[in-house]
Amino acid sequence: MRRTPAAVVSAVFFAVAPGTAAGLGPYWISGWRMRDPFPDPVMMPLKVLGGVLVLGGMVVLVHAFVRFVVEGFGTPLPVAPPDRLVVGGLYRHVRNPMYVAVFATVIGQAMIFGDPWLLVYVAVMAIPVYSFVRWYEEPHLRAKFGADYDDYRAHVPGWWPRLRPYHS
Repeated sequence: MRRTPAAVVSAVFFAVAPGTAAGLGPYWISGWRMRDPFPDPVMMPLKVLGGVLVLGGMVVLVHAFVRFVVEGFGTPLPVAPPDRLVVGGLYRHVRNPMYVAVFATVIGQAMIFGDPWLLVYVAVMAIPVYSFVRWYEEPHLRAKFGADYDDYRAHVPGWWPRLRPYHS
């Protein structure tokens, strides 16, 4: 796929998929209303850490989507996958930075808004996401990229980022 169409499709998919999971879903649950379940000395550091998670999650999401276009010549959308295995940038630290970023963004919102239901939402959302990765994405990547994907998978964790970047 050429970069311009890939970028357009990726931008639309970005608004729909992560936008719904990390934006609309938390809004429907919390209304983005501030709750203070803990005293102020506890809530302020939680809100600051939550803000860091939200901001970091958004940066990681944008970076991961851009990698699909510039490195993979494709999109994260399963119907328009990349032509090349994406292993650069943040993908050198974790195989699923998009999902990790969405989870971090929602956890950050739970901390900012003091809403434990957002943590339940993340836990529930993790089940189909993990299942999709395990039984759809990984087999398809293995079939398409073979030994390159097996080597990458053997060296880069799926869900908890490694500190040192992977070099193929």
